[in-house]
This record gives sequence, C-alpha cells and structure tokens, in this order.
Amino acid sequence: MTRPTVRIDFVSDVSCPWCAVGLNALEQALARLGDAIDVELHFQPFELNPGMPPEGEDTDAHLARKYGSDAAQLAQSRAALRERGAAVGFTFGERSRIYNTFDAHRLLHWAGEAGAAPQRALKHALLRAYLTDNRNVGDHAELVAIAATAGLDAGQARQVLASGAFADAVRAQEAHYQSRGIRAVPSVILNDRHLVQGGQPPEQFERALRSVAAEASAGPDR
Repeated sequence: MTRPTVRIDFVSDVSCPWCAVGLNALEQALARLGDAIDVELHFQPFELNPGMPPEGEDTDAHLARKYGSDAAQLAQSRAALRERGAAVGFTFGERSRIYNTFDAHRLLHWAGEAGAAPQRALKHALLRAYLTDNRNVGDHAELVAIAATAGLDAGQARQVLASGAFADAVRAQEAHYQSRGIRAVPSVILNDRHLVQGGQPPEQFERALRSVAAEASAGPDR
C-alpha cells in the first residue's frame, strides 16, 4: 500500500519563540508517526516586525509598547515559554534585542532551493542562534556564520545576502499567506487545506497529521 504524502507549509518567523516550540512539537509528532506517512516540509516566511530598523530594538521596550506588558507580565510569559520549550527540547536564553528578519528569510529561501534538508537545518540554526544564543539574525556576518554551522556554503550565503537575491520571492510568499488570512505564527498548513495554529503540543499535531493522512489515503472527494 502506498504511503500517503502530507505537504506541510510551516509559516513562521525567526524571531518568534512560539514558532520554535511549534516546530519541535511538530517534529516530535512526525517521529511518532514514523514511516506511516511521507512528508514534504517547507518553511514559509512571515515577519512579525517588518518595519524593524537594522539596529533592532530593546526586547522589553518593544514588547511593552506592542502588547502593553509590564515587567511582571513579561517575566511570567518567559517562564511559561521556557517551560513549554523544555517540554519539546528547546532551550530559551535571554533575548536582549529584536531584529529585522527579512534577510534571514531570504537565506531560508535560498536554502530551500537546495532541498528540504538544508532549509530545515538552517531554520533550526537560526532559531537557536536568536532564541537561545541571543545573536543578531539581521546581521550579514552573523547570518553567514549561522549558515555555515547548518552545513551550507558560507561563500554562497554571503553572495546571496550581498546581492539582495530572493527578495521578491520572499515578499511574494509573505503576501500570498497574508492574502489567505494568516495573521499570526506559527501557522502550519497541511496539504494546503488544514490549519494548525500556535505552539501546540505534539499530540495535537499528531492528531491533525493522522487525520490528513487518512483523508489523503481515501483519495479525492467524491
């Protein structure tokens, strides 16, 4: 019997902590499914702060202005996030600044041209670099170094960033998902029909994947 194929479009931002939680939870769900399904995983761009200047902004000041959060609320949210991250194997560090992530998305698009595995490796490397290690994911030198740690060619990464390559493609993808009503991330789209939003636990992703796989196995709607 042919295994069903599930396409997963993982719409997210490098600076989104719940995206790291969601990705690790999704991968745990995929591990539970084993070889029951074939998966095509694609990372799609979304910018939480498209107008962020190159120098970035202090994290606490940004969150207080954007959400009206005070120091106690921020501390509570971070504690909850660290707990959820630990449950799926992701470690959160201190994030002193928020940076513009457009060039990181260009680099992810480039990695995706080489295949799913390089793009996935770079996505994990970028999330760790920013959310765990507090690195500037808007800085070209940092991005080149992060790409190298993910096994990508540093010289090619440097050329992509310097040339402005894939800017139009990233903007087009962002516009596409916004036109489909995506306003928050992570938004995980299964087979272009089913949506799972937020940093859900592995069990929820597993249920959704099994349901979509069963639907794919049943064939087209009658």
